[in-house]
Amino acid sequence: MSGHNKWAQIKRQKGAADAAKSNLWGKIGKRIAVESKKANGDVNSPTLRTMIETAKKANMPKDTIERAVAKGISADANMLEQITYETYGPGGSAIIIETVTDSRNRTAQEIKHLLSELGLALAAPGSASWAFEKTAEGWSPKTTVPLSEADTEELMKVLEKIDAHDDVENVYTNAE
Repeated sequence: MSGHNKWAQIKRQKGAADAAKSNLWGKIGKRIAVESKKANGDVNSPTLRTMIETAKKANMPKDTIERAVAKGISADANMLEQITYETYGPGGSAIIIETVTDSRNRTAQEIKHLLSELGLALAAPGSASWAFEKTAEGWSPKTTVPLSEADTEELMKVLEKIDAHDDVENVYTNAE
């Protein structure tokens, strides 16, 4: 009689989908709060409007978006900071990591620890950003680095582990 009750399978699939959605909404909520702080709560600001549109595309509820905007202009918003870290990955590819955090020291140590587990180290500010150009969408590479098949696989593993960190918003690389 195994398999006649599909609730266990549905529960497992729903749990996985809910966890992924929660992670995405959390990152978008932090980003909205940071942009709200920069715009002083003006929802007509282009950057805040873009983040709100991104949240709507991710099916984020309206009240959750409004709470994130309100959090950005509240007294707690002073704690949220946007920090950019730089490193070099496999094959000499430059990596830029954008984070939004309420604790600069904690996030710095966690990123350093994560990179050391992956066999990487933080680079000095500006040492990897020279290979990128800051655009409205983020960072776009000025130059690209060709990677071997093995380096590409290693880079994908590194990028997945970095992106899984709670405070990490975006990760950019100049690898082909």
